[in-house]
Amino acid sequence: MQVDWLGCPGVAFNPDILSGAYHFQGTRVPIEALFANLADGATLDEFLSWYPGVRRVDAESVLRFAAQILKTPQPV
Repeated sequence: MQVDWLGCPGVAFNPDILSGAYHFQGTRVPIEALFANLADGATLDEFLSWYPGVRRVDAESVLRFAAQILKTPQPV
């Protein structure tokens, strides 16, 4: 599923940064890094300590946005 992260506060997109990957605003940390680290068993606090440029409010916003997408029925 392709997600348009631009509706999420704290997320940025620039085709010249990270090959156009969505990233946390003001950083070069891709959104994907949050989910990859959580999937590998990291806590949100650990992720934030490893990527100090990412603000907690933005990481939490991304998680809420993803949860909302998962609740919303997707067209087949």
